[in-house]
Amino acid sequence: MDFPVTFQLFGNTVLTHPLFEASGMFMGMRYYFYLKRKSTEKLTFNTSAAVLIGATAGALIGSKLIGNLENPYKLFEHFDLKSIWSNNTIVGGLAFGLMGVELAKKIVKHKESTGDLIVFPLMLAIIIGRIGCFLTGVYEETYGLPTDSIFGMHLGDQYLRHPVALYEIVFLISLWVILKIKKSTKEYPSGYIFQLFMLSYFTFRFFLDFIKPRVGIIGSLGTIQLLCICVIIYYIFKIRKTKTVNSP
Repeated sequence: MDFPVTFQLFGNTVLTHPLFEASGMFMGMRYYFYLKRKSTEKLTFNTSAAVLIGATAGALIGSKLIGNLENPYKLFEHFDLKSIWSNNTIVGGLAFGLMGVELAKKIVKHKESTGDLIVFPLMLAIIIGRIGCFLTGVYEETYGLPTDSIFGMHLGDQYLRHPVALYEIVFLISLWVILKIKKSTKEYPSGYIFQLFMLSYFTFRFFLDFIKPRVGIIGSLGTIQLLCICVIIYYIFKIRKTKTVNSP
């Protein structure tokens, strides 16, 4: 396979990443609305709209903010609006999307968790998006460091690199199976599946970023890893509180 994998659109060569990213969001949303129709937990229109707006606004702001702060030195030395708009990360989108949802719920005074229903659509969207990341190789900053391990792959340059996008896909499929099994037990409080997903994903991303190019902000830790630590701590306490409140 030659990297990057591209396709022709109106006579122009286009990377596959944006196509898979858009397809992932579309398929994730379709899956979410399918699950929502089947769900017995019905939200009012105002609550649903507020949650959707909060999640979208928070995710957009967070993905751009954290994406650009991955290399703050480059951001301030070479300020470029086009580059700023193109930089994004799912980690920032998830973390700030959560903040947007919580703020929206406070505004409409909705206290129940709304996260469980979005978990599997969200995982589907990320998996499809990561296929695009893998097919782009080293032509966008979604690749791994050089490695001598048996997992090393040529992704478009002279080095064997960690195929971190494939690692993430394997992790998400495994987590999907685990959470589906947990969900089938029916022995969990509302919001618990979402909390497990967030804790698991951010823990995975914290360790994954050690084998990805990064700019050290505090020691060898990059911006994404520092955000991961904050989210991990938050959800450790959140899960503990959830278990305590729902314990007999």
